[in-house]
Amino acid sequence: MGATSLPPGAQAYVVGGAVRDALLGQPSSDRDWVVVGTTPQAMAQAGFKPVGRDFPVFLHPESGEEYALARTERKSAPGYHGFEFRASPEVTLEQDLSRRDLTINAMARPAEGGPLTDPYNGRADLSAGVLRHVSPAFAEDPVRILRLARFAARWPQFTVAPETQALMNEMVRSGEADALVSERVWQELSRGLMEQQPSRMLQVLQGCGAAAQLLPGLPLNCELMARLDFCAGQHMPLPVRVACLLLQAEGGAAAALAEHLRISQECKDASDLLQRERAAVQGCAALSAPALLELLERCDALRRPARLALLLQGCACAALQLPHPPSQHLAQALAVVQGVDAQQAAQAAQAAGARGPAVGQAVRGRRLDALIAAQFQPI
Repeated sequence: MGATSLPPGAQAYVVGGAVRDALLGQPSSDRDWVVVGTTPQAMAQAGFKPVGRDFPVFLHPESGEEYALARTERKSAPGYHGFEFRASPEVTLEQDLSRRDLTINAMARPAEGGPLTDPYNGRADLSAGVLRHVSPAFAEDPVRILRLARFAARWPQFTVAPETQALMNEMVRSGEADALVSERVWQELSRGLMEQQPSRMLQVLQGCGAAAQLLPGLPLNCELMARLDFCAGQHMPLPVRVACLLLQAEGGAAAALAEHLRISQECKDASDLLQRERAAVQGCAALSAPALLELLERCDALRRPARLALLLQGCACAALQLPHPPSQHLAQALAVVQGVDAQQAAQAAQAAGARGPAVGQAVRGRRLDALIAAQFQPI
């Protein structure tokens, strides 16, 4: 732990995902710590930096890792913000673990190593591949439905415990899930889309009745599931996965859903482009050189080639086909157009007396000539 030590009488435990992932033999990006037997004042005096607003959380001054004081919580209002927390030296590790979402996340180990603390049989559920809630308090936080669905996408072989499934169904029926706000839905949904099998996340949400509320206007059919899992299998970036998700929405439902979820601008741009240009990309081999250049211009491919790359990836995933011949055709056309020296063409036009927009038209003419010379004509 470096030069900074815990206050006298305090004990730190690694908890949650780091313990779970270690038991699975998988890497973990960071560690969460719970500290029992001390106070916020003592932690600050020991050199830990307070950062928590709702309850006492501290940063270790050398490692930067988060240390939260053991706490209990009590539901005080609807939604996932409606909690009152109590942190004191009397709160035990087991009490702290009891407020966690799933048994596989409710395990702990001492900082210096030692026996596993597993009061809710998380290790057994981990071995059996079961996602099971720790206590009825699961129903007090609707975000936990999304978290469970995300874990199902990470480990698609895991099943949802029947009693947990029944609890989630009741949370949706009772309106507890209505308190979810778009930003938090998007946060968990975007993470779930990047997991091993995104379709499992949607299946879990559909199974408890939350999908219709969280993803209105989106038909969760086999075609959508196949596209998302194909994206995952090809390790596509998030904008491509989101674009393929929203592609399934009909008419103006995609734009409405993007607004509803408040997705990132990059993902929205990728979705809009795929919605608008997918048919043109699929038929680009039949386009004339002028039409092909217009398509590249509509995609802003010369200024933003990475944007076109996302579109081509999205088209390939939508067709469940890599390599994707239309995408290859358009990428080759872009390479030809990029091979034209725009500065040289502009200087030549100016030397010939061109000014203003005429210079740009001359550069465009050079690009069109290059496509024609490279035999980019309908086939």
